[in-house]
Amino acid sequence: MTDDIYVAFDTLDARSIATHTGDPLDRISVRDFIKSVEIGAFQTERDTKQRIRFNVVLEVAKSQAGASDDVDQVLSYDTITDAIEEQLNVERLNLLETLAERIAETILSHLRAVRVFVRIEKMDRIPGTLSVEIVRSKNGIEPDIDTVPEENIQPLIIFMPNDVLYGSELGAWLDAIATHTRPAIICLEPVYKQLPTTDIPNVDRRIGLLSIAQNAWMLAAKDTRCVVVDNRTELDWAIKKGQLSVWAPSRIVLDAVDKPDAGPKEPLALAMWFAKEFFADHTLVLQSYDGAINSDRLLLVATPTDL
Repeated sequence: MTDDIYVAFDTLDARSIATHTGDPLDRISVRDFIKSVEIGAFQTERDTKQRIRFNVVLEVAKSQAGASDDVDQVLSYDTITDAIEEQLNVERLNLLETLAERIAETILSHLRAVRVFVRIEKMDRIPGTLSVEIVRSKNGIEPDIDTVPEENIQPLIIFMPNDVLYGSELGAWLDAIATHTRPAIICLEPVYKQLPTTDIPNVDRRIGLLSIAQNAWMLAAKDTRCVVVDNRTELDWAIKKGQLSVWAPSRIVLDAVDKPDAGPKEPLALAMWFAKEFFADHTLVLQSYDGAINSDRLLLVATPTDL
């Protein structure tokens, strides 16, 4: 028991050695890699950054790089740091566990990667550190066909103003959108033109985003084909399955690494930011929108048949 406890609190290198069976594998590691990150499930952790320390040990299949001194034969240390940077830039996360899983998955996607140890520590929450540590491996199993990444599908991003949402032609619009060749994501205005204000920017932003979400649920109630989605995982799945999705923006906006300049009072600009996040080449704006339209990334659509 004492040895188990000692190993549990030892370095990742020591854990790698202690837990390995069979012939030893080569290891590369990144230690004490510190980033300032906005992360955490508590309200006090929002809109503020804290130091996060990463320690990663990667076990790799052997190569001839040591004998040949050929850099092309090794798995670079950048594999680890790039995986960390990539996942930090995707979206704001609540849990260290989620971040660790995503980093491990990214690293193990490399051909020569065999097993990876990931330890992530919060350095500023308590006098000591709070940490999560995971171990993941390929185990020599070929990936299931359902887990192989599919080709990216470019979604159809549609901005639907309130005049359309609450108008008599809503059914015709939804029929046209649902039968389009590309999966659609509908973005909406807030329920109220004049949003209540508190003069506290973060509070006002949340109120406005919730007002857009109210409209999303109103649309879903009007037509069962419309499914409200509020996170990237659901949206990625919906895009691949061709689902007619309605964006409830709070979570993605608040969790974004690079938050949009536009807020709920500029719903079209917010929809355009969302379209850019999902690599859409333009945003379709349905008829009756009375806001400013001044971008080449927009396409104003007059009638359902124009889709």
